[in-house]
Amino acid sequence: MTTQTADHTDVRATNLAAVLAFLRREAPCSRAAIATGTGLNKATVTSIVGDLIDRRLVRETQQTQNHVGRPATLLVLDGSAYAAIGLEVSARGLSASAYDIAGNQLLRWHRAGPGVDAGPAKTTAALVTLARRAIATVQSSGRQVLGLTVGVPGLVNRDGSVILAAGLGWRDVRLRADLTQALGRPDIPVIVDNDANLAALAELRYGPQAGAENLILLTGDTGMGAGVICDGRPLRGTLGYVGEIGHLEIEPGGPLCGCGRRGCLEAMAGIPAILARVAPDSAVDPDPQVQLEQVVRRAEAGDAEVIGILTEVGGRIGQGISVLVNVLNPGTVVLGGSYALLAQWLIPSAEKELQDRALAPDAGGCAVIASTFGHDGTSIGAVARSLDRLDSGRLPAARSW
Repeated sequence: MTTQTADHTDVRATNLAAVLAFLRREAPCSRAAIATGTGLNKATVTSIVGDLIDRRLVRETQQTQNHVGRPATLLVLDGSAYAAIGLEVSARGLSASAYDIAGNQLLRWHRAGPGVDAGPAKTTAALVTLARRAIATVQSSGRQVLGLTVGVPGLVNRDGSVILAAGLGWRDVRLRADLTQALGRPDIPVIVDNDANLAALAELRYGPQAGAENLILLTGDTGMGAGVICDGRPLRGTLGYVGEIGHLEIEPGGPLCGCGRRGCLEAMAGIPAILARVAPDSAVDPDPQVQLEQVVRRAEAGDAEVIGILTEVGGRIGQGISVLVNVLNPGTVVLGGSYALLAQWLIPSAEKELQDRALAPDAGGCAVIASTFGHDGTSIGAVARSLDRLDSGRLPAARSW
């Protein structure tokens, strides 16, 4: 009897997930269109839609006249009752985003600091303050917070502990446990994940490449990493340590990396490495964002030194991409974060290096493009991660509205 109940629950969740996915792609649409598009019978669709309406996940629109036949009542996702929050820790500071389940942005914040030298305790305290403010803002709109996810540039295990974040100088930080305890909100699940993994989820759910089967997102703002979508699903590995492309040895005996080794791709092509080369005397503003904006302005003005550095870095990035392409054969590699702002100078040399080093003809069909999300990718992907349970058909508990 228990086995039968579990099987029924799993089937129901699978069907719910299919209906929600169809609505996200096709809404507004009718119940009949959902049945046709998902292959579910009409009775099942009617039952599921009723459940979704009761929980305010879906709502009916006014009757709309079809081109032929009787008026049809159409359905759309209802974003008024639930939301998810995404946070990011980086060298730039802390960022927060919140979206409702219909994809409407509710907040987008960034605060400079704490810096990379602040240490995990001070950064965690600032993160808790930002999280509390975001939770209060979302709840003041009458929405229930379904979850809170934090992106960190480094190795994050399945328990949400940061094993190593070389760019931040962190080792063995129990971030998820510390955040959960400090927030004191057992009703709000907390997740901690790698920043590149989350940025890849943003592309998969909300970006121009939404629904892509094989995609890699590359970021290098603090630590350099790759978020991998393989056969339509995030690739995570045994312990969750997938995508640490930044610690691929590119030049033996090269620059010292934060991980303690020399010649890592991150030490040669990460954003901190670019900024250090463009302004080695630290004569510019110490804020990484201000430094990056100055790099962009100099490149746009045709500064030969800056363009030369970016062209060289693009080639290094292309070396790293070629390894990923040879192993995983993605259809697209997306340059995210600050790389997206520098993409017009990075991509040409990255593509040349990729073509030279990829084993398959034409780089196995891989295109290198810039993300449209820029610095918001990780926090937006963190929102998507918090919606994973809902996407899989696990509904929030019914409430009396």
